[in-house]
Amino acid sequence: MDDLRRATLAKVTRRIIPFAFICYVVAYVDRVNIGFAARELQRDLGLTDTVYGIGAGLFFLGYCLFEIPSNLILDRVGARVWMARIMVGWGIVSMATMFIYDTTSFYAARVLLGIAEAGFFPGIVLYLTYWVPASERAKNNALFMTAAPIAMIVGAPVSGALMALDGRLGLQGWQWLFLVEGLPAVLLGVMALWVFTDRPEQASWLSADERQWLTRTMDAERAARNAANVHSSLMSSLTNGKVWLLSSAYFLNALVTYGVFLWLPKILQDASGLKGMRLSLITAVPFVVALVGMIVIGAHSDRTGERKGHVAACALTAATGLILAVVFRDNVPLLVLSFALSQLGQRSVMSVFWSIPPMILGGTAAAAGIALINSIGNLGGAFGPSVMGWLREGTNTYSAGLLVLATALVIEAVLILSLKLPPPTPRPAARDADLKLAPPVPSGR
Repeated sequence: MDDLRRATLAKVTRRIIPFAFICYVVAYVDRVNIGFAARELQRDLGLTDTVYGIGAGLFFLGYCLFEIPSNLILDRVGARVWMARIMVGWGIVSMATMFIYDTTSFYAARVLLGIAEAGFFPGIVLYLTYWVPASERAKNNALFMTAAPIAMIVGAPVSGALMALDGRLGLQGWQWLFLVEGLPAVLLGVMALWVFTDRPEQASWLSADERQWLTRTMDAERAARNAANVHSSLMSSLTNGKVWLLSSAYFLNALVTYGVFLWLPKILQDASGLKGMRLSLITAVPFVVALVGMIVIGAHSDRTGERKGHVAACALTAATGLILAVVFRDNVPLLVLSFALSQLGQRSVMSVFWSIPPMILGGTAAAAGIALINSIGNLGGAFGPSVMGWLREGTNTYSAGLLVLATALVIEAVLILSLKLPPPTPRPAARDADLKLAPPVPSGR
């Protein structure tokens, strides 16, 4: 039985995770690539730091408004068609951003991009709950969510190279950036129709025994959640205090994530005076460190079954990194290492955090609750860049903004530690040979 389990989960991982990972890399690049074009975009469109910060954050206005409807539609019509629609839509809008010409069109493009991409991330998180047993979820979440640091590692040099095309065919460098980086989303959207399978029982790429094992395992987990009175209706998710606490914590996390992501290239450029490929390389360093941390910490959380302590520790680590970035703001090597520590904690929060909502939600509530947490949480993405821009313009330094973000991370850790969850259950070394026995549902703090 253990061999069947390993073989089945290996096939699921190979089929779903790499493709979802590539899609999320493209999504993240399209979401944050204005950070690499910030200086030239501000110059050509006459944008102040405050206006740029507001525009960068406006992505999340449209994004958050359409999150819950998008996830409910995915749960009804299936991931295959709905993910294809999302990716083709955001790719087209991203490419069309090359036509912006002033503040209003900049704002409109960011809102439309958010609307087009709404539902992708929570949709994948929901989709994984159909295919991946809870005891494996933090590790698989980590493999998927490493896309964010990879997007910065890959996006930095690629964006730098595209910006160097400035003037070719009469286009500005940032126009080449939006045009070329939006196209892969459209192509991946078409591929999604072939790669994604809606449910395990429909997976022709699994053997009959593998399909039966996975279907029974996931059905057993859903039954166990229902027996434990886990919230399963739409209304229960919207009125669940734990959902709102998680939403608040995720709001603070997103506030920091995008407050850093959309300003980091500019912070390092101002500190170092570097441009082009050399700037791209030092910008990538923190995300290389984060990449390793996400996988190691996610796997450790799965082994121990512990959740909330991991999230809180990572948030405090990230806060420490931001405080050190203020201390070492005039020392470029130490500044980069400080951001590396910050990103190690910041990005590792994500893989473990998203293992918590399925522990308290089931059925329709999982679709709505995951979308609600991501929707409200990502409103922080609208405020983070704006706060950094406003404080930068008011103080002529990045220090005040970074200290505000560090404070947000400390509050996030406190909120997560206050969450009431069952005691941790480590992942078992082996499974019972009886297919009829439901595998235990891990829980943890």
